[in-house]
Amino acid sequence: MLIDTRTLDQDSLLDTTVCIIGGGVAGITLALEMEAMGIPACLLESGGLGPDNANRDLYRGEDVGLPYQFADGCRSRYLGGSSNCWGGWCRPLDPWDFQRRDWIPHSGWPFGADELAPYYRRAQSVLQLGPDNFSPAYWEARIGRPDVRRLPLPSGRVRDTLSQFSPPVRFGKAYRADLARARHVRVCLHANAVNLATDAGARQVRQVDVATLSGRRLAVRARCYILACGGIENARLLLASNRIAPAGLGNGAGVVGRYFMDHPRLQRASVQFAPGWQRNKLFDIKYHYLNRAVAAGGVHVAAQLALSEETLARERLLNARVWFNSEFPGEGSAAAAALYRCKQAALRKEQPGWRLGADLATMAAHPIDTLGYGLTRLCHPRGLVRRVRLQAIVEPEPDPDSRVTLSPTERDALGLPRVRVDWRLGPRVQRTFDRTLAIIADELRLGGVATVALEPPLEGGAWPSTLEREGTWHHMGTTRMHSNPAFGVVDRDCRVHGMANLYLAGSSVFPTAGANFPTITLTALALRLARHVGAVLRAEAAA
Repeated sequence: MLIDTRTLDQDSLLDTTVCIIGGGVAGITLALEMEAMGIPACLLESGGLGPDNANRDLYRGEDVGLPYQFADGCRSRYLGGSSNCWGGWCRPLDPWDFQRRDWIPHSGWPFGADELAPYYRRAQSVLQLGPDNFSPAYWEARIGRPDVRRLPLPSGRVRDTLSQFSPPVRFGKAYRADLARARHVRVCLHANAVNLATDAGARQVRQVDVATLSGRRLAVRARCYILACGGIENARLLLASNRIAPAGLGNGAGVVGRYFMDHPRLQRASVQFAPGWQRNKLFDIKYHYLNRAVAAGGVHVAAQLALSEETLARERLLNARVWFNSEFPGEGSAAAAALYRCKQAALRKEQPGWRLGADLATMAAHPIDTLGYGLTRLCHPRGLVRRVRLQAIVEPEPDPDSRVTLSPTERDALGLPRVRVDWRLGPRVQRTFDRTLAIIADELRLGGVATVALEPPLEGGAWPSTLEREGTWHHMGTTRMHSNPAFGVVDRDCRVHGMANLYLAGSSVFPTAGANFPTITLTALALRLARHVGAVLRAEAAA
């Protein structure tokens, strides 16, 4: 059932069993699981069925660390959450991403990869992916094209890995009908959680105070509460719910908001292919992204290069993923940017402030750049590629000083403190960029694939200005999972330490981030959490 909260009576009180705050990937996955289990649930979504400027403004804040965008275009505050602006990349974390690595402080999850394996399999369906198979050899054979093939990697230091693409699923659209006809789940649109009210000891949530931008105030009471608002908003709401616990809920050790992570992405080095390898589509983002030529059975895939587990340990590096990026005529021009925005609109990706007329005018004013870039992106003629570069995404190192805090002065339209994001990346991240690209460059030379001209090392210098523009906007880590409450906000079951009925969902609970895209992992965690909550509620009912 879908409810417009603005139409409810002032000071209404909604009773339910499970209250889910946030209607993004994790929140909708949890709601659908509650419906399947027959558990009454209420899903609170801040926005409506589409974007609007008033709701978008609630996400805005101040960046006080590395230059960083974390609001407009990076997150979407309406039904479906950030699935409204994601690209669809999916791959489970590597097994060693869950392990404690002695050269990476604060690494390690409370459980291993095997714990999530059955939920990863279920996440394939939720995200409309193909079979639970990420073997490059399997997909190379299934695709069966000479221009889609694996690279020779003779030394064993480098391995090829594979990602699948979701269409991408826009959860608010794909699952709207299921939510509308749900018998056990109520979806309250335009419902902003502004406070988690607790008992006198701040050990149990008693109700969620809710406000609409139109001025309505109401409350939701439940037996169990799950925050699924994203890597920034989960921390923000815990910190702002400070009427009983002055430092915020779950923040007795001062961990809430710390360990903020995102995957830095940079283009570095120039590639000169050997004859026979310049037409391979499997590893080039300009060719493999949702390209029908790099698909089998309706499933689009893409390959990336990564260092082996042994190489990472020997070099004491973070994880990373690397692929090729061909550059075409007109790339970097205003016309190319306009054409790219039009493509994103066709994929139904939210782009705040986008205007079709303005982009059409820009393209008309620069016809050569428009045609050059458009035709090369459409037809992919290799002869017109200006150059090929390596693009890398690196795992961020967990850093307690990289954090989300509340502004001491700025408040939004609902009266909540705005956020301050202090994103930090240390020298180990820089060294991982440098060494990963150097090792892969040597491997491409050994395999007879290409020669690579490396750029000056990053380590010891300032981050390039392109870091802000090349962000991935994977907000993670601010309510991290750890068995010890001194180092984490939630336990292995995603329950807030010291609280009986408050859970957290989404990538904010990631202790480490790996070098993969977080959506499939946070979906798997949401499925796992739904099962746990269902078991707890059944046990309480039996008792």
